[in-house]
Amino acid sequence: MAWPQYQYPQAGGFRFSRRELREIAISVLVLTLAFAIFFSGGIDGLARELGSSKFAYVFVISFLAVLTAFFFHEMAHKFLAQRYGCWAEYSYYVTGLLFAIVTSLFGIIFAAPGAVIIGGPITVEENGKISAAGPVTNLSIGAMFVAIYFTARAFPVPVFPFGFDLAGIFYLLAWINVVLGGFNLIPFPPLDGSKIYRWSVAVYVLLVVAAVGLLAALYLL
Repeated sequence: MAWPQYQYPQAGGFRFSRRELREIAISVLVLTLAFAIFFSGGIDGLARELGSSKFAYVFVISFLAVLTAFFFHEMAHKFLAQRYGCWAEYSYYVTGLLFAIVTSLFGIIFAAPGAVIIGGPITVEENGKISAAGPVTNLSIGAMFVAIYFTARAFPVPVFPFGFDLAGIFYLLAWINVVLGGFNLIPFPPLDGSKIYRWSVAVYVLLVVAAVGLLAALYLL
């Protein structure tokens, strides 16, 4: 998500602060752990697998999921905002990160890790485009993984230890990106969809159709 905060000074150029880099790293690490626990089956699976080679595999897959679905989403907001000459920095939400860990222990996951805070004068159109950058990134990555998944499924692919197959990994990465992109299109503040809808109903509808189409491809084909 991207939250406009107009009290910050305008500053152009692509840049990161030390605080921001630290909070990005913490967010990625915590979310990776939360997804690894979730994929392992919650607290029972964690008790069985923690420290094992299988958990290491799950952790790597979780990192790829967080990198593509969360990190790229937030950086898309940040870089487009900075391109428009705005001040833009990611800020983590400690409670949201802790909630991700807690829910993952129960075999579900809900994460609100943080958002890119934006400062500077921006128009409704610019705000809409900045907001759209995140879901568009997710849906684009999701579409790429959907295509790779169907390609991998059509040919013999290696099976990794513990039953992990390449096609299944691509399916998982596609699913996470498409679901996150679709969730952020919900048209209620502070989600991206509310700002996209305010800017352009046509663009909003197009993105929703794309998200639904990709989900249908994953579930029906």
